Amino acid sequence: MSTFAKATFNASSYSSGRPTYPDRLYGEISRFYKRQPKGCVARWERMADIGCGTGQATSHFKGAFDEIVCVDPSAGMLSKARDFLFKAQPSQLAHSPSETPKATQFTFAQGYGEDLRTAIPEDGSIDVLISAQACHWFDWSKVWPETRRVLRPKGGIAAFWVYGEMGLTAHTSLAPTIERFWQGTDKDSKSSIGAYFERPGRTVLERLLTDVPAPKDVLGNESGLEDFSRVFLVSDPKSIPVDPEPTCPVSIHAPTPMRTSWRWIDLLSYMRTASALHSYHERFPEDLQAPDDIRFLEQDLADISARLIAVKGGDVAVRFWKDLREGVAKEISGGVGLFDRVTVEWPVAMLLVRR
Repeated sequence: MSTFAKATFNASSYSSGRPTYPDRLYGEISRFYKRQPKGCVARWERMADIGCGTGQATSHFKGAFDEIVCVDPSAGMLSKARDFLFKAQPSQLAHSPSETPKATQFTFAQGYGEDLRTAIPEDGSIDVLISAQACHWFDWSKVWPETRRVLRPKGGIAAFWVYGEMGLTAHTSLAPTIERFWQGTDKDSKSSIGAYFERPGRTVLERLLTDVPAPKDVLGNESGLEDFSRVFLVSDPKSIPVDPEPTCPVSIHAPTPMRTSWRWIDLLSYMRTASALHSYHERFPEDLQAPDDIRFLEQDLADISARLIAVKGGDVAVRFWKDLREGVAKEISGGVGLFDRVTVEWPVAMLLVRR
């Protein structure tokens, strides 16, 4: 996670190049929160987002809560979140369309999930605690105790989720090519950035949070955190590395992965948001000066003749991007121009727990 906190990391590019989470995911959170056990109640007063990044997930709760605390180790990310959230439209997550959304107040604080005492000094003050695409970095021996501390007793919940490895929905034959690029282990490779992801965090993400311990495994049987469950939104249930004898409820929804229809130029933008690519180019700065990869280049330049879009270059991201386009071109006739569309998908894993 330290890569995102570096001053050299481009938070603006990260924000514009990432996919958005599916409504199904927010629906799961809302149902879990509203379905309270006897003696507990759902309140819409205060929530917190750990590792809020640019505020994409946070925005889905604007208008539902009186206050939202946004926590992230990166000042650049918090700055982007502040700008984005103040402009974002209120959500109807907690209310019906006929009800007036709340005038949510935002608080921003630099910090980590392992120690929230600066950002959230009050015990038992958070109704809903979330973390989107950040919890794979957590030290759960510290995060579970902090989760118990900040959640409101008799009703507070936490939802932590990530999306895993990308895939091309209609072109599963390219899965090995995709895996080699994202998960390769050779630090001297000219075709993979996998060795430059921070581990074990990236491995936890690739394995869809199945390595995250249950609260009771950290805090004991009287953990104070109840109804722990794992939720998966995937294409194929067989892709989940789940214990054959799970110790907590597992909810699998298939085929319901996170999907988006992107132009090929958008897919290149997504690849450029990878923390490992940033680290790879710190190790191999000369890669950014690699000769142009001429595959598709003539047509690409024609496509952008009236647009200010950078498509030249031959670095490791461009080479992988063109490997995918070349692979798709072998399967279909056309459809790999800059502004042609391809369906990209990611499996989603979420942890839910109640105080």
